[in-house]
Amino acid sequence: MINDKLLEILACPKCKGELEYKPNEDKLICHNCKLAYRIEDDIPIMLIEEAENIEYTE
Repeated sequence: MINDKLLEILACPKCKGELEYKPNEDKLICHNCKLAYRIEDDIPIMLIEEAENIEYTE
């Protein structure tokens, strides 16, 4: 589980936009870039080249 204070300051490294925390998937989602950043051992991996491309329909 990521600390709420940390979630408040984290931003997408690509577009600097907001991230949505998906605790069940251990991911931070940037809807603007359609990227998912994984979380390992409660540490977000915020490297663009390591992000997963996501496609979704809302």
